[in-house]
Amino acid sequence: MPGPGRRHGIVALVSALLFGLTSWQVAAHGAVRALDERLGRGLEASAVPGPLAQFLADLGNTAVALPVLLVAAGWALWRLRRAAGTGPARPWLPPLAALGGLAAVPALVVPFKVWLDRPGPPPMAGSHEGFYPSGHGATAAVAYGLAALLLARAHRRGAARREDARPAERGRGRIAAVPAAVLLATGTGLLNAGVGLGLVRQGYHWPLDVLGSWCLAGVLLPLWCAVCDRWGGRSAPDR
Repeated sequence: MPGPGRRHGIVALVSALLFGLTSWQVAAHGAVRALDERLGRGLEASAVPGPLAQFLADLGNTAVALPVLLVAAGWALWRLRRAAGTGPARPWLPPLAALGGLAAVPALVVPFKVWLDRPGPPPMAGSHEGFYPSGHGATAAVAYGLAALLLARAHRRGAARREDARPAERGRGRIAAVPAAVLLATGTGLLNAGVGLGLVRQGYHWPLDVLGSWCLAGVLLPLWCAVCDRWGGRSAPDR
């Protein structure tokens, strides 16, 4: 079974390949792009309530996503500093790398928007050009994904610290961390699906714009995991 580092590399590589394929279809006006625009028009005319869709779309704003990540980073830093005795003493690295990951979003998104210059859905006609990939979609996927990863990492490190203090409970922390990790992953996935639906339903983006932004997140999130595992210590030490 491949180690964590190799798994992160595989996820990042697959995400990069998918992003390349979707970008190619957008640039070449391929069959997937034509299907994408039909799907977008259908979702725009769907029965999803407009106020709900707008609320979900607004969750992709930096003004919303950044404070969420800052709170998660602050809490994780506090927990990781308390648990620093169970691993390498770089508790500041995961929160700092998370903020760097979010800062990388516009650096990746803007050049592709300018290069591909994809027109937006009809409601956005005349506003600006360059809608692929979705900046809101990428911001939400990266910010909320990193927040979930920070919370999970801090939780596991704290459990490892408690196990070191109470050897009789060794192993229980890692078992208890599994439901928390599943809950975080599920909640983050549903949240980002809602953001994507809101962006398409409100006519801000085509579905492929959102998919491309998720592919970019699929590169940045494993990269964050690899950096933290390499220089910040594993979330739980091997025994």
